[in-house]
This record gives sequence, C-alpha cells and structure tokens, in this order.
Amino acid sequence: MIFKIIAVLTILSYLMGIIISMNILLENRDPSKTLSWIMMFLLLPGIGVIIYVLSGRNIRKHKIFKAKKKSESLNKRHLLENLEHVKKIVKSQSERMKKGELLEDNSPIKESVIKLLFNIGQFPYTTNNDVELYKNGMEKFDRLLEDIEKAEDHIHLEYFIIKDSKIARKIQRLLIEKAKQGVEIRILYDDLACWRFKIHRKFLRELREAGVMCAAFLPTKFPLLGGEVNYRNHRKIAVIDGRVGYTGGLNIGDEYMSESKKFGYWRDTHMRVVGTGTYLLQIIFIIDWYLTTNEILSEEKYTPRIEKVGDSPLQIVGTGPDSKWEDIHYAFFSAISQAKKRVYIETPYFIPDESLLKAIKTAALSGVDVRIIFPEKIDHYIVNIASYSYFEEVLNSGGKVYLYQRGFIHSKVVIVDDEIASIGTANMDLRSFMLNFEVNAFIYDKKIISELYEQFLEDQSDSKELIQENFRTRNVVVRLAESISRLFSPLL
Repeated sequence: MIFKIIAVLTILSYLMGIIISMNILLENRDPSKTLSWIMMFLLLPGIGVIIYVLSGRNIRKHKIFKAKKKSESLNKRHLLENLEHVKKIVKSQSERMKKGELLEDNSPIKESVIKLLFNIGQFPYTTNNDVELYKNGMEKFDRLLEDIEKAEDHIHLEYFIIKDSKIARKIQRLLIEKAKQGVEIRILYDDLACWRFKIHRKFLRELREAGVMCAAFLPTKFPLLGGEVNYRNHRKIAVIDGRVGYTGGLNIGDEYMSESKKFGYWRDTHMRVVGTGTYLLQIIFIIDWYLTTNEILSEEKYTPRIEKVGDSPLQIVGTGPDSKWEDIHYAFFSAISQAKKRVYIETPYFIPDESLLKAIKTAALSGVDVRIIFPEKIDHYIVNIASYSYFEEVLNSGGKVYLYQRGFIHSKVVIVDDEIASIGTANMDLRSFMLNFEVNAFIYDKKIISELYEQFLEDQSDSKELIQENFRTRNVVVRLAESISRLFSPLL
C-alpha cells in the first residue's frame, strides 16, 4: 500500500513538473533558468515542485508590472514637478553628451560607462559631491547617528534588514526623540527579510506611536506563498534633510557591528555622500515609498538646492525587476570588458552569468590583474558552494581568488583600473542583477578609488590565496556538490 502511494505521488509530481515546465517555457524566461527548473523537476520531482511554489513562481509579476506602471506615471502625476533643478541636470547632461563635452579628461572606459548608465536609466553624472568611506558598522553607524541627531526637517531610512537589536534600539530611541521635535521620519523595510516584525511588533509599534511612519515593501500576508522571495528590496539607503545620503552593504543589526559569535568581525563597505548625488538616493526612496504607500513627496525640501561641497564625480544607480535593463549588470560588463590594468572584486556571493564570467576570464587572459576576495565563512551554504565552481574557471584563466580570514566579508566593491569603482548593495550574482531592487554608486574620483584600492590590499592581507593546484585536487564529493549547486545557480 505504501509503495502504491509513493508511486502515485511520484507520477503526480512528474505530471505537475511537466505542466509547470510548459508554463515556464511559455513565459520565455532566461534559458539557463528554464533548464535549471526542468532539471530540478526531473531529479527532484516532489521537492522541485515545492521549491518552485515557494520561490519560483511569477505570481507577483502583475504587482511588479503594476509598480512599473505606477513609477512610469510619476511625472504624469507631477510627483517630481517641484524638482526642476534635478530635471535641469538631466537635460543639461543629455545635451553635453551629444556634444561630447561631459568629461574633461579623455577616458574612454569612464565615458562609456557614464553614457551607458545615463542612456539606459537616466542616471545623471554628478560632480558636486563630498564622499566618505566606512569599512565597518562601527564607523558607519557612529556617523549616521550624528547626522540623525542634526536632522532638522526629515529622515528617510530604507533597509533590507532591520533587526530588533542593540544598534537598532539606539537608532530607534534617537528617531523617537527627533519625531517628538517635529522631524518627519519614514522607514521602509523589506517585508520578507524583516519577517520578525510580523511576530515581534513592539519595535515598530513604539516607533509608530511616536509618529514615525513605517512601511513594508511589497507586503504579503503569506510570506512563503506570495512569491516575494523573488522580488526583494535589497537596498540600504539613508537620507537626512535631502542633503546627506548613505548607501552600501550594511543592514541594521548587531552582527553588522561585529557582535556575532558566528561571524566575528564584519567587514563591509559603506559610503556617505553630501551633494548632488544625494538627490538620486532621495528620488529612489521617494519612488519606493510611493509604490508602497501611495504618499506623494513632491515638495522641493526633499531635494534642496545644495551649494558647492566637493569635487567627487559619481552616478547613483537604482535597478530592479521593474527596470527595463539590468543597469548594474550592464555597467559591470562594460567596465570589466574594457579593463587594461586591474579588476578587483569583493563580494560575499559570486554567481555571475555566462556573459559576465566570460568578461572576467577574458580580462585575466588578456593580462589584466584580476583578483576576487570572498568570505571563507559561510552564511548561505548552497550559494557559497556554487561560487567555488566559478572560481575554478577564474583561476584557470589566470585570475586570483582570496578567502577572507579575519571574520566575514560582506563588502560589495568592484574596482576597474584607476577609473571606476562601484560601492553598493548589489552582489556579484544573478539575484542582484535580475530580481532584487538594488542601489549602487559608480565612483569616478581617483582619490576615492585609491582609498578603495588600499582597503582591498588590506583585506587581501587578511585573506589566504586559493591556490590552483590545491583547489584542483579537492575532494571529489566536494567538487560534485559544487557542480550540482552550480546547475541550480540561476535559481539561487
């Protein structure tokens, strides 16, 4: 009797797998993802269907499409009608690009990436900026708390993860104090990543009672069945009074303050920008807030006029499943493909698609100094294992891979030559490029790039090199696990 039940369930699982496969084929998804799903249905019929139900469906596609329609209607609804100086920047740059007058220095790689990001996303190239870099949570949150303390009009926070923790409570107490002073405060968090808020509601309740506005991005009553696993707001943004902005890899929680026994020292990269670049961080927040709450923040106070503060050129780039192009992905590919000296990458996850992997290998084979720093400690087992199968190809092409030893490295940094560096929330993986809502700063300031370069070398000194000969002779079971994980990497 038991064997009959198992046989019936197996047959039903295969039939469901066939039906789902036909649906995926009709959706015209990425071929590698389609093949990965079909393979999963064949190898793990029952489990594959369950995994697809939990994380693979596009049942929220209509919501993302609706979000896109809403974002496209912002100008029609005059959401940005009072931000004329922002529009003037975009219009001026469009005209200067056509005349070839945007850049003073003759840098083909820089010019091509700037034009690419402007053409596919209308992300303006800004030069009136002052940038500070932070290498851990202690540095970043000390500075952020100082800026929050000085806030006079509004505070906007948008984070993938906010944990009820010592650092979160410290921020909470200060926000409550500022709210009582009349400062407008808005907090936007990812609904799935902050699932604890559905159970432990005291943290948010205390904020709301003080007048702080809190909202969950793409909320659902059924987290595991809603499909939002595939559409996560991975951004980390803070904007104070429209003049000071933050972005980078740090969420809000005690592990990001190096207080986790599991991870120890948490190495990350975050940045503070004062200047015109803050406009873009603010506009990204304004759009996300509007998509979530329908509240229109159109007053000019959210993007106040900023006097001369610095000379750091950069582009703030926001991308997500509602974007027409994979902006950050395309920019990485363009920059790496044109590299002449070096390509340095720090990332906690390394699952590139075939085009980006080929660009990295081509750079290494062409004599470009390609180095990747990756955590030896594991936080997501399957993703970590899959990354090692890609490292083998990088090593075979002449690139170098280093495993971080001091603690856990969560930094998301790409440095290309002395011309371009990227800091932000996007990992070097398919989820960040295609599914998550992300934000990165592409920096063209040689001084800041030099600081990132020196920090990379310091991180490298805290790492051990993955030697090709040793890597090639690793246990066959380990290699098999890596290869199997890689098969499903488009789904991770």
